[in-house]
Amino acid sequence: MMTIEEAQKQVDAWIRTYGVRYFSELTNLAVLTEEVGELARVVARRYGDQSFKPGEKDNLSEELADVLWVLICLANQTGTDLTEAFARTLEKKTNRDRTRHLNNPKLREQDGKE
Repeated sequence: MMTIEEAQKQVDAWIRTYGVRYFSELTNLAVLTEEVGELARVVARRYGDQSFKPGEKDNLSEELADVLWVLICLANQTGTDLTEAFARTLEKKTNRDRTRHLNNPKLREQDGKE
C-alpha cells in the first residue's frame, strides 16, 4: 500500500522525470475540472439513468485515479501536505458532524420510505 505522502513524492518524481514541469496551478485546476467531468460521465452511466454509448468504457477506477493524480499535482505545486491536510479535515468533520448525520432522518430512509 502507498501512503498519501508516498503518492505525492511519486507524482513529483514523475513530473520531474517525464513531465518537464508542473502545469500552472490555473491549468491544473482546469484539468481537474475536466477529469471530474469524465468521472461524472462514467458515474451517470454506471449508476444513473444514462447508458454507455458504443465505444465508451466503464472505467470508473481509471477516472478516479486521474482525479487523484491532478489533485496531487495541485497539492505538490502549492506546497500542501495532503496527509496533514486530510487529517485536519477528518478532525473538523468529526467534531462538526459527530451526531448530525446520525440524527438526519433523510439518511435513515431507504427509497424514500422509513
